Amino acid sequence: MIKSAPLSKKTSETSALELARRVLAIEADAVRALAERLDERFVAAIELIAGRRGRVVVSGIGKSGHIARKIASTMASTGTPAYFVHPAEASHGDLGMITADDVILALSWSGEQPEMKNLITYSTRFRIPVIAMTAERESTLASAADVALTLPKAREACPHNLAPTTSSLMMLALGDALAIALLEGRGFTTSDFSVLHPGGKLGAMLKYTRDLMHTGDTVPLKPSGTKMSDALVEMTSKGFGCVGIVDGRGLIVGIVTDGDLRRHMGPDLMAATVDEVMTRNPKTISRDTLAGEALELLNSSKITALIVTDANKPVGIVHLHDLLRAGVA
Repeated sequence: MIKSAPLSKKTSETSALELARRVLAIEADAVRALAERLDERFVAAIELIAGRRGRVVVSGIGKSGHIARKIASTMASTGTPAYFVHPAEASHGDLGMITADDVILALSWSGEQPEMKNLITYSTRFRIPVIAMTAERESTLASAADVALTLPKAREACPHNLAPTTSSLMMLALGDALAIALLEGRGFTTSDFSVLHPGGKLGAMLKYTRDLMHTGDTVPLKPSGTKMSDALVEMTSKGFGCVGIVDGRGLIVGIVTDGDLRRHMGPDLMAATVDEVMTRNPKTISRDTLAGEALELLNSSKITALIVTDANKPVGIVHLHDLLRAGVA
């Protein structure tokens, strides 16, 4: 058993930063080299996947297997149905998961993984197209593939040039490039994204204003010409710290906030009309705006509530606290 030795004080301070920067520089150079190497084979891979009715079956073993799982997950979450099949398990029944309508994306740095043999044989027998991701253009995997995406033979970030670091990062980056190119080609929208990501903070940010806003009698509104004394009662009873002002056609023309009250504080405030106190042309938001965008607008405008409008007519109100409760921030 190999025992790990504690880091020296020198290594844990200055040297650790230098090593980290060296690793990142090596890997960044490799990704740049990969970007420059992309050619018509990448386009062919995209067209092959887009033209299939089935799913993308992503496979790999070892570190390539971990990357393959992530690529499958990224594709599935961005509109390209995909799943991972372990090449060794494929030989023990999981080949039955792969249909004639699918396409196989096989990852292997050397292209000579023996566990891939049965997967390749199966794909040939049932005419299932294969896209290879490998560093060896003349390898068994690349030769059997319909499209071979070959990676530059960059040095591993490991000082011994052994541990898969740079190589696995390039596979991951190329997988991301495939997923995003397919996303763009399919016209995958934020609305589609929200359907596939309903949970967690990301799911919350992909909710719409209409999902979080208050409507009906809960919306603080008063007509133009209202006395401030009445407007203050509306503000207090509704609890949003503001009241929207509408004209005779029901269009939003202003808003009275706590800040407006402080700016106009005086003995005649309650006798004034809302028109004298309100902020005209207030910031509003559509009911179809994403919650994440609503939060950004609130923060950038340094306000706590937004009137939700449809054709400039108030239909609701959303408060910063609504977004916080939903887990947007």
